[in-house]
Amino acid sequence: MTFWYRVGYTMSRLVARLYYRRRVIHPEKLSFPGGCLVVANHTSFIDPPMIGSAFPEAIHYMARKTLFSNPIAKWAYVSCNAIPVDQQRPELGTIKRILQLVKEGQKVLIFPEGERTLDGELKEQGAQGIGMLIAKSKAPVLPVRLFGAYESLPRGASFPRRTRLTLVVGDPLDLNHLLEDSGLSGKELYQELSDRAMQAIAALKLPEKGAEESSAA
Repeated sequence: MTFWYRVGYTMSRLVARLYYRRRVIHPEKLSFPGGCLVVANHTSFIDPPMIGSAFPEAIHYMARKTLFSNPIAKWAYVSCNAIPVDQQRPELGTIKRILQLVKEGQKVLIFPEGERTLDGELKEQGAQGIGMLIAKSKAPVLPVRLFGAYESLPRGASFPRRTRLTLVVGDPLDLNHLLEDSGLSGKELYQELSDRAMQAIAALKLPEKGAEESSAA
């Protein structure tokens, strides 16, 4: 971790533990070796720090390009390993950078929904661009789902309310078989891959009380 990433990481972990009492279900799965694409639901601005700080290592994540317009904000986002992405027209350089990071063994957090949901509910379909990243990287896909973030800071809210956050971590997926066996190509293939990622996120549920393997983190 770089110095400023560690500062943000430490602060996020403190907020997660003291303010949100965050718990992580199956935290051992966050230590998945090597590079991968971490796919998650997106309901709130607090998603990246509350997900990223649960990992034992530094990760990268995609962020809307417009967030980098302010010089101070840009410095803060870059220091936290954020990658600016044009949601309407992703740039080739951005795609190449993400693919290179995964190839180097890094983890990149992406949100298949493309933007924060309006009602906190998970969308059924993901963005095709996410499917393209899965196809071109041929990397494992690690699904995670954060519960409680929407209740804390939904769209339009100005200050995060204190809620209980729970991060549920799934098993890594290998979707490479779809590249050859699905009979799909181009946009249809990308959509299928993105939808598979969404299905994996949707399958992650809050466990019944006393039945989970979890840790406060």
